[in-house]
Amino acid sequence: MADELIYEIKEGIAYLTMNRPEKLNAIDPPMRQLMWDAFQDVKDNPEVRCAIVTGNGRAFSTGHDLVAMAAAGANEGPTTGDIYVVQSRIWKPIISAINGVCLAQGCGIALGSDIRVASSAAEFGWPQAKRGIASVSGPALLSQVVPRNIAFEFLFTGDFVDANKALELMLVNYVVEPDQVMPKAQELAAKIVANAPLSLAAIKEASILGSEMGLEERVEFAQNKRNEVLESEDAQEGVRAFAEKRAPVWKGR
Repeated sequence: MADELIYEIKEGIAYLTMNRPEKLNAIDPPMRQLMWDAFQDVKDNPEVRCAIVTGNGRAFSTGHDLVAMAAAGANEGPTTGDIYVVQSRIWKPIISAINGVCLAQGCGIALGSDIRVASSAAEFGWPQAKRGIASVSGPALLSQVVPRNIAFEFLFTGDFVDANKALELMLVNYVVEPDQVMPKAQELAAKIVANAPLSLAAIKEASILGSEMGLEERVEFAQNKRNEVLESEDAQEGVRAFAEKRAPVWKGR
């Protein structure tokens, strides 16, 4: 059986490809474990500077594989929430290349990313209430991204949202033709990995952890992260490269 998640690293970019196309990349416990392991490598591997998450076939992911979940039990291996939390504590940029249908936990993984590129054929939705179950990503993530009344409409009705509406609501950064989803994600990733990894990490950490703080504490925390980066070899290299009119060579230290 083919791996349910394909994990590759190329030129500093980690690719996580959900690979159950015959099941519309529905997430069963083995895939969730593989995704957890891959995100841990993204977090800890110094060779990884940025990550792209996508799906194989015509879906990004339709969320939980309900049949597998019922057979295995809800608590086997890493939980849905564990995946969202580990994504939020990776201080490297994560891009979702949303190639098609994106529902429930699939939406959670997309919203757990920092930048989202969607196919014009993509649809988004949280249909859990229609199945007699509740949602984690809707209350925990969606309601923090869009106004609560908008989130509640999606969560209460289970209606799907097309890509253009998702762009209007700023759920995604870009909507492109289906064959341009990965090229656009790779274009963004290439721009990101050209920048200093310590700077990127400090910016993401200060943004995410700072959102849990009051203004004064948030500003102080961001200043401290900036000061740490200013003491790095990369900061010195950036200044030298600018003065010498050349591309910098980052070492991540």
